[in-house]
Amino acid sequence: MTYTTEENLAPPKAVLTDYGGVLTTDIFVSFRAFSTRVTGDPLAVERLLRADEDVSRALVAHERGLLPQAGFEERLAGALRAVGADVRPDGLLAALSAEIRPDEAMLGAVRRLHASGVPVALVSNALGDDLYRGVDLASLCAVAVISSEVGERKPSRRIYALACERLGVAPEDCVMIDDLQQNLSGAARLGIRGLHHVDSATTVHSLERLFPQAFG
Repeated sequence: MTYTTEENLAPPKAVLTDYGGVLTTDIFVSFRAFSTRVTGDPLAVERLLRADEDVSRALVAHERGLLPQAGFEERLAGALRAVGADVRPDGLLAALSAEIRPDEAMLGAVRRLHASGVPVALVSNALGDDLYRGVDLASLCAVAVISSEVGERKPSRRIYALACERLGVAPEDCVMIDDLQQNLSGAARLGIRGLHHVDSATTVHSLERLFPQAFG
């Protein structure tokens, strides 16, 4: 866990938080379990998402709301079939995400922040149509900035700027929680401090230190 700030800076006033991998269990654990089942290689899906040009472009377009879930599933299924996996597009994202579970400790901490009056924004890259189904976003945050709804995705500076604008806070008064360092680096370009989420116990402890008024 790295809190990227200087000791002489004023405490943050607001929180921006990722969803998948922060308020849920590690999404890559689920991806790797699926990848192992269908290819025998736990990292095959991640390599396709990151290094296959067609799949990577499709992922970016999907996250920005330019490609529907079915279109992205078709691209990914085709790439998986090319490496020997017997998969169909229908339900592919659900199968990829089957082992993702809510992180109750993180959800509880963010609810406490929000309920205590700390401005909280969800800043999330969407994946599929059902990512937030069943989640009471109103109990977690004042605003939700979802990539597919705003046409911007992390680590673009614009999505963080939108979250700050909608909260009515300056970027330098915010801390961003994310499990991916590149997303924290994007936020840092606006002066947003970062909490690199590795495990819920450490992140919650950091939040208790930064926002004692919410946890007293």
